Amino acid sequence: MFDLVTRDIKYLSGVGPQRAAVLNKELEIYSLHDLLYYFPYKYIDRSRVYLIREIDGNMPYIQLKGHILSFETFGEGRQRRLVAHFSDGTGVMDLVWFQGIKFVVGKYKQQQEYIVFGKPTVFNGRINIAHPDIDNASELTLSSMGLQPYYNTTEKMKRSFLNSHAIEKMMTTVLLQVQEPLPETLSPKILAEHHLMSLTDALRNIHFPTHPELLRKAEYRLKFEELFYVQLNILKYSKDRQLKYRGYVFENVGEIFNTFYTRNLPFELTGAQKRVLKEIRQDVGCGKQMNRLLQGDVGSGKTLVALMSILLALDNGYQACMMAPTEILANQHYDTIKELLYGMNLRVELLTGRIKGKKREAILSALLAGDVHILIGTHAVIEDTVRFSSLGLVVIDEQHRFGVAQRARLWSKNAQPPHMLVMTATPIPRTLAMTLYGDLDVSIIDELPPGRKPVVTIHQFDNRRESLYKSMHQQIAEGRQIYIVYPLIEESEKIDLKNLEEGYWHICEEFPECKVCKVHGKMKSAEKDVQMQLFVSGEAQIMVATTVIEVGVNVPNASVMIIENAERFGLSQLHQLRGRVGRGADQSYCILVTTYKLAEETKKRLEIMVRTNDGFEIAEADLKLRGPGDLEGTQQSGIAFDLKIANIVRDGQLLQHVRSVAERLIDEDPTGIHPENELLWRQLKSLRKSNVNWAAIS
Repeated sequence: MFDLVTRDIKYLSGVGPQRAAVLNKELEIYSLHDLLYYFPYKYIDRSRVYLIREIDGNMPYIQLKGHILSFETFGEGRQRRLVAHFSDGTGVMDLVWFQGIKFVVGKYKQQQEYIVFGKPTVFNGRINIAHPDIDNASELTLSSMGLQPYYNTTEKMKRSFLNSHAIEKMMTTVLLQVQEPLPETLSPKILAEHHLMSLTDALRNIHFPTHPELLRKAEYRLKFEELFYVQLNILKYSKDRQLKYRGYVFENVGEIFNTFYTRNLPFELTGAQKRVLKEIRQDVGCGKQMNRLLQGDVGSGKTLVALMSILLALDNGYQACMMAPTEILANQHYDTIKELLYGMNLRVELLTGRIKGKKREAILSALLAGDVHILIGTHAVIEDTVRFSSLGLVVIDEQHRFGVAQRARLWSKNAQPPHMLVMTATPIPRTLAMTLYGDLDVSIIDELPPGRKPVVTIHQFDNRRESLYKSMHQQIAEGRQIYIVYPLIEESEKIDLKNLEEGYWHICEEFPECKVCKVHGKMKSAEKDVQMQLFVSGEAQIMVATTVIEVGVNVPNASVMIIENAERFGLSQLHQLRGRVGRGADQSYCILVTTYKLAEETKKRLEIMVRTNDGFEIAEADLKLRGPGDLEGTQQSGIAFDLKIANIVRDGQLLQHVRSVAERLIDEDPTGIHPENELLWRQLKSLRKSNVNWAAIS
C-alpha cells in the first residue's frame, strides 16, 4: 500500500535534496504526507476564458485564448522590458516581462495558440498582464482544470523557484502516484452518519476541485476530522482522568464555612457567585476530582468564591493552596484573605522566593504538620521541599501565566490528586475555551458586585494633551490616583524604554505637586516592588508603567487609566489594563491615547473598547481580529494551535457539532474497547505528539 508518511519529499520528481531542505526549513514539509496536508489558501476559476474586449484593469485573475502577434523590447539594463502584443480576434493587449526575457523569446512563438492567465492592469491607457502564466492551448484542457489552487510561499522558497505554481506541480505528481484509495482515518460509521467524503477524494478535491461544491465537501470532511480528533483527544484524557483518579469527598458544609458566611462575608453574594459556588459544591461532594475553570471579569468576585471553596476543604479536614503568578498578586491575595478571615482561628501563610531562612523552615514544618490551613504563594509553592499534610484543594489564579509542567507539580504533593480550581480574569470565548480547556468544567461569573460603576472609556488623539492634563489635575485634586501605561514590545524595546523615560520626566514636570513612581519589566524585582508600594500606599499619585501592571495591582483609589499608543495593544490587553481602575465606588475612566493615522482594524478595536465593558464580547472580537494563535496563554495551555485547515473562529458551529460526536463516542466506549472504534483510537494515538497527560493537569 502507498505510504505517504514514509516517502521522503526529496525523492519526489522535481524536488531533490536542495529544494527538500528549503521545504523542510520553511514549511516543515518532510514527507509526501506533509505535502498533501499543505492546503491552498485560495482558488481561481480556470474554467472560463474571457475575450479581450470584455476585460478592464479592475478585474481579478482572468484567462485568455489567442496568439502572439509580435515582440518588442524597451529600455536598457535593469529598465529593460519585453512586451508581447497578444490578440484573440476581439482586440489586442500586452503581455509584459521584466525578467527572464531571453527565456521567454526562446520559448514562445508567434502565431501559435496559447492560453494566458494573470491579473490585468492598465499602463499608459493599454491593458497588460505582467509575467503571465502561459500554456500551449493544445496541451491544456480547460474544462478539467476547474479551480486552480494557490499556496502560501516564502521569499526563500521563491529564490529556490518554489512558488505556488511549483507546489501545484508537486501536488499533481503526488496525486498521480496515489492509484489506490488511501487508508481511512475515520471509521465507516462516522463517514456514513455524517455524509463525509472519503479521505482520498477529499485530498484530491482540496487541491484540484473541478467544481465549488466538491471543494466545499472536501473542506468539510477535512475540517470535521481535524476538529474531531482535537476534541476526542481532550475528552479521552478527561474521561481517563475520571476513571483513574477519585476525588476527595467534601461532605460537610461545617462550622468554618458557616461562621464566615454569617459573620465575615463583606457583602451579599451576587446571583452568579451563588451559582458558581453551587457548581463547585456539587463537584467536591460527588467523589470525582474537580477540574473547574472559573472565568470572570476583573472585579467580579472570583477571589471570594475561591476562598469559600477553600473553606469547604478546611471544614472537611484538608489544607488548601493558592498559587499566583507574581509576588505582588500573591501578597495581595494574602492580605485580602487575612482580612476576610479576621477573627477566625485559621492559620494562613505566604510563601514566595523572598521568604528564606528560619521563617521559611517554620512555614514548611508547620505545613507538613497540618498546622497551616491555607498556603498562598508564587512558584515557590511547587518546589519539592514544600510538602503538605493533606492537600485537598488547589486554586491557581491567572492560570495562563503558568506553564503546564509547573501546574503539574502540584499533583505530586499528594498520593491522591487534590481538587483543582483555575481562575482567569481574561474572558475566553466559548469556541476557544472548548479547545484550550475542553476537559475542564467551566463556571462564569457574569455579574459585578453591587456598587461598582462601569468604567467610562474615551478615545483621545495625542494632540489634545492640554485637556487631558486638566482632567488629570482635577482627579488628583479630588484625592484620586492615576496610571499612565506605555507599550513595551520586544522588537522595539530600546525605543519603548526611551518613550517611557521621556514620558516619566514629562509627567514629573507637568505635575510638580505630585509624587510620580515608575515601573517596568527591566527593573529588578525589589526595586519594582518599592515603586509599586509607593502607589499602593497612596504616597505616589501617578504611576508611569509598562504592562507589568496588567495583573496584580489592586488600588481602589485609582480612578484613571491612561494608555499611551493604545493602537499598539490588543483588545484583551486593553481590557485587562482597564480593569485596574473601577475597583472602588468612584466613577473611573480609561483614556485611550493614539495618533491620528490609524489602520481600519485598529479603529475597530478602539470602537469596541469605547462601546462595551463586557469582557466576553471583547474576547470574541479579539479572537476574530487576531486569531487564536496570537491570544495570550495559548502557548502555555498544553494545546498546540497547529490546525491546518479548520479555524476555531469561523468554524465554531462545526466545532460544537464534532464535540458532541466525540462526547457520544466517549460515553459509548469510555475505555476504547469496541472493535468498530479501533481505527479511531489508533489514529488518535498516532496524532498525539506526547504521552504526557497534559489535560489531566489543566
